[in-house]
Amino acid sequence: MNLNQHIHLIGICGTAMASLAGMLAERGYRVTGSDAAAYPPMSEFLGSLGIPVAQPFARENLDPQPDLVIVGNAISRGNLELEHVLDNRIPFSSLPQLLHQEFLAGKEVLVVAGTHGKTTTTSMLAWIFEVAGKAPSFLIGGIAENFGRSFQLGQGEHFILEGDEYDTAFFDKGPKFLHYFPDSLILTSVEFDHADIYRDLEAVETSFQRLVNLVPRRGRILAFDQGESVSRAIARAYCPVERYGAGERAAWSVRNLRLGAEGTAWSVWHQGRHFADFEFDLAGEYNVWNATAAAGISAHQGISANTIAQALATFKSVKRRLEVKAEVNGITIIDDFAHHPTAISASLAALRARYPGRRLWAILEPRSNTLRRNIFQDELKKSLTLADEVVVANVFKSESLAEQERLDVDAIAAQLIGAGRRARVLADADNIVKVCAPEMRAGDVVAILSNGGFGGIYQKLPACLASLNSTTASALEMRSRQ
Repeated sequence: MNLNQHIHLIGICGTAMASLAGMLAERGYRVTGSDAAAYPPMSEFLGSLGIPVAQPFARENLDPQPDLVIVGNAISRGNLELEHVLDNRIPFSSLPQLLHQEFLAGKEVLVVAGTHGKTTTTSMLAWIFEVAGKAPSFLIGGIAENFGRSFQLGQGEHFILEGDEYDTAFFDKGPKFLHYFPDSLILTSVEFDHADIYRDLEAVETSFQRLVNLVPRRGRILAFDQGESVSRAIARAYCPVERYGAGERAAWSVRNLRLGAEGTAWSVWHQGRHFADFEFDLAGEYNVWNATAAAGISAHQGISANTIAQALATFKSVKRRLEVKAEVNGITIIDDFAHHPTAISASLAALRARYPGRRLWAILEPRSNTLRRNIFQDELKKSLTLADEVVVANVFKSESLAEQERLDVDAIAAQLIGAGRRARVLADADNIVKVCAPEMRAGDVVAILSNGGFGGIYQKLPACLASLNSTTASALEMRSRQ
């Protein structure tokens, strides 16, 4: 493409879209974008890059007319800007198409895919390659804290990429990752998810089978050793396949796992021989699996065990993955990107191990297209039993779902109460803050679970807690003077 071109991104605040915007700007293109609503961390990230974001969607956002429009996969017919693009035959593309054409050509492409853990695993893999001096390019669906950004255009031969199974665009309903043509692949898990686009688990498995079918014979696949869906996905691979985990079939085997309040440590054995001892600050058994997968692929790319250990020891995390947002009055507030009952269960278990003996709150916004539906009603209840206090907000955009399909939040709360947990339904962020903040006490750990902005609760709750503390302190001072 001509570097003088103006490229406009519709739906720019999606994590991958914001990353692509940054990559294009770094290449020298003039980049603009628009979205319905911008919220951190991607809004702050785009602001730091000097990329203007227009809100809300409007035909005027396309004046002057751009040379190319990238249509995000959340954009559908009826969007004012998309309709203007189609009416005026403005050239348009999808994110995966442009990524493949403009950035992946000529690179050794390493893809991390799976229902869970792909963002963190991709970040770990990129950091290992960076510490090894390989100057990788990468694109991650979140802000990797070691880099302070979600992308990098490096001079090295590798492009490390998060492979998303969600659909590509309104005109291409196939998974994004089928555009990436991986040379090597990590497969973390395969579960039913994205209920808005996949019919059932078999349809999800089929998409991963097609991804596996793209890996060349000279490539390699590392796949988690649990789950029959993973086994079915890799059954007809043409390249070498190794499993990782703690089971008998794991070529990369996790042993001596120690999860503690101060950190996590474990040993990895490869093909029956000790490979390395690892440790890092992250919580959660699932992060050990993620790190072990990243270590295995890195070793096959010629990176030493010592370098991998050094990188993992200095790995920080990803924004919105058990991220400590604030500590107020001895109360720890944590943001976690929650999209599926399995992920919620893993996150709450990790917090239990990291903060033993402390009261754990789970404040959930059912926002993802899977959680908004009742397909995992029982599984969600089970995952939330790991918390002491459970608060569930109303289903996000509940009016867009038929009642018979919609998650029944009142039933979830009733089931939790029946299981001996304190649980309640509060409509939205403002109600949650108003009711719950006065009940919180020093030592509490508050996990806010949502894959969206959740009505600004990440800012409103700390502010309310600080205000309550100030009010209490003033009242005590007044009493002491009387």
